[in-house]
Amino acid sequence: MLHRDSSRIDPPKTDSAAVATPRVSNPSQPSEPPPTAERGIDIQQELNRLEDILFDSPHIPLTKRTLVDEEIFLAQLDLVRENLPRAFKAAEELVQERETILMQAEEYALEIVEVAEQRADQLLDEMGIIQQAELEANQIRKQVSQECETLQQQTLAEIERMRLQAKQELEQMRQHALTECEDIQNGADDYADSVLINIEQQLNDMLRVIRNGRQQLQYDTQGSTVSAQDSKGSPGAE
Repeated sequence: MLHRDSSRIDPPKTDSAAVATPRVSNPSQPSEPPPTAERGIDIQQELNRLEDILFDSPHIPLTKRTLVDEEIFLAQLDLVRENLPRAFKAAEELVQERETILMQAEEYALEIVEVAEQRADQLLDEMGIIQQAELEANQIRKQVSQECETLQQQTLAEIERMRLQAKQELEQMRQHALTECEDIQNGADDYADSVLINIEQQLNDMLRVIRNGRQQLQYDTQGSTVSAQDSKGSPGAE
């Protein structure tokens, strides 16, 4: 297995003489010319090659270990390390160039704004636009004030009309509710009267049944008494 070399932890120096060269060249891959200031390499592509070397290496069965060719892997890693300072330097140059362009654009925009303001001041002074604008603004202000007052009066009149209409509708609703209440009350009274009449008829029927029952009881009682007396006075009773 590949062991990390402690000497490779420190970042490579930017000096071309101090940059370490690859340990050995890979005979299976075509040799590439070293990157120069005019010609660099694609760091992302070289990192992808490192990943391909790792994935293309044989794996040990039943383990998570991989046999990697140390020379090929370290040669590719040295190539990436050699060109990282150039890539960083190119990126810094791009950032500095961008900042320079932004500063120049900002300065140019400020100059344009300053020139436009000076020109506008000259035009306003020459043609008296400020005085004319103030007069127009006063006229517009008066017109808007009048329109606002008119609109306010119209709004108050509309509110009063709506208030009266709502009052009338409320009164109509109250009268309608009173009418419905009276109708409901009359209906309830009629229903209660009919119920009471029905109850009265039922009670009368029950009283009639009770009276008939009492009369029948009295008749039966009297008949039994007469029969008993007749049986005591007859000779056969002795």
